Amino acid sequence: MAPKVLVSDKLSETAVQIFRDRGIEVDFEPNLGKDKDRLAEVIGQYDGLAIRSATKVTEKILAEATNLKVIGRAGIGVDNVDIPAASKKGVIVMNTPFGNSITTAEHAIAMMFAVARQLPEASASTHAGKWEKTKFMGVELFNKTLGVIGAGNIGSIVCDRALGLHMKVVAYDPFLSEERAKQIGVTKVELDELLARADFITMHVPLTDKTRNILSRENLAKTKKGVRIINCARGGLIDEEALAEALQSGHVAGAALDVFAVEPATENVLFSLPNVVVTPHLGASTTEAQENVALQVAEQMSDYLLTGAVQNALNMPSVTAEEAAVMGPWLKLADHLGTFIGQMTDEPITAINVLYDGTVAEMNLAALNCGVIAGIMKATNPDVNMVSAPIVAKERGIKVSTTNQGKSGVFDAYIKVTVVTKERERSIGGTVFSDGKPRFIQIKGINIDAEVVPHMLYTTNKDVPGIIGTLGGTLGQGGVNIANFTLGRSAVGADAIALLALDGPLPAEVKAALEGTGLFQQVRPLEFDAA
Repeated sequence: MAPKVLVSDKLSETAVQIFRDRGIEVDFEPNLGKDKDRLAEVIGQYDGLAIRSATKVTEKILAEATNLKVIGRAGIGVDNVDIPAASKKGVIVMNTPFGNSITTAEHAIAMMFAVARQLPEASASTHAGKWEKTKFMGVELFNKTLGVIGAGNIGSIVCDRALGLHMKVVAYDPFLSEERAKQIGVTKVELDELLARADFITMHVPLTDKTRNILSRENLAKTKKGVRIINCARGGLIDEEALAEALQSGHVAGAALDVFAVEPATENVLFSLPNVVVTPHLGASTTEAQENVALQVAEQMSDYLLTGAVQNALNMPSVTAEEAAVMGPWLKLADHLGTFIGQMTDEPITAINVLYDGTVAEMNLAALNCGVIAGIMKATNPDVNMVSAPIVAKERGIKVSTTNQGKSGVFDAYIKVTVVTKERERSIGGTVFSDGKPRFIQIKGINIDAEVVPHMLYTTNKDVPGIIGTLGGTLGQGGVNIANFTLGRSAVGADAIALLALDGPLPAEVKAALEGTGLFQQVRPLEFDAA
């Protein structure tokens, strides 16, 4: 059955056609996002939801989204999506951070020109029939120092454009390496140095606890007298009251803002102040950008729904289409290993360690970890998936650690999962053979070779005669057909295990009959997702 997507905000027809061309059923209702009650009524029908900013994906909406797998935001901001609630629900949230990068960077440069030359006020004056040529004295950008707070995707484009204007560029970004700074042609500095040196300051960071009011009253006081400030990133990065006072005192010569702490900004302390350029959050508002993000979100959502590729997700590690193709069997193995341990472990888990050996250690380990954790968590929460599993594990206080190493044995690659409880440690190892099928290769340190099928039986016992006969005879009497039979032991007469592939579920009475023999320490039916 084809996946089904709802587009609840205005998206281009070209983007909608991408879904259709890729075999995805799509309902295009661009005004539905404004009707939250009707959205809640219909959302349960859909695997995907494509939105812009009008649709508010709240916890209430998500509660009704019984089939939803992915939300795609055409744009970068996801303030309208309850990401924690989506994560708990197991819904991937994607955005499109690159589709409007050039547009937003160009708007910042335009705003810098506007405030440098007082263009809006000069235009308004001239429209009014005045000719105030001497009133609007501006400054050149040439040879001035631009301070860029945040040199990521958009910030680096601003740096490039500013260098083309022959400005000197200094950048503050804790995540900017010296090598990257040299590559984009800027000088990396600390924030205080940027504030002291910059003639213009532009911000290109998200709004977080660390960046909120990054231009505080205290930091504005550290800036060079006559500085001009541009913000086309997020409202809340500047203390607007303090900026207004700095403008009125003349310490700040001008400001250009596209974003505000409260939006829509129908009134603001900065409005009507001289040499303050304001626009209504137009950073991404170009025809090209709106088209780009719409096409990008349609492609990303289609890739995920059809191939499992995850791009630009905010609550799950990204997995490219190429990675998804190669990692598919390994993700399935990760899930099977976790599922085995989850079904075998009755007491609370305190820690999970995942060992990656050989070529698998070079794959996307964050995604594989999610697969392992999801498999473990499903034993007690069947609705959990790769998105919600890490959240569930964190809520339960489970520590997750990863070890990776080069090839250490006969297999080119394998994964070993160990869980720790107050009572014991339990481990299982597995690999993927050339046929692409996951196999268990070690349980409790005992080497085995077992293909994973939907219905299996795991037993433990002392290595004594008669175990095979008892298993075969008891299952046969109960009408259970054995598809495959794997045995292993730690030493002669010591601990032994058996892992049987069955053609159907193990009946409760057959399990009871095996336990009644007194030969087995454990008799555990196991269920695995079909390949």
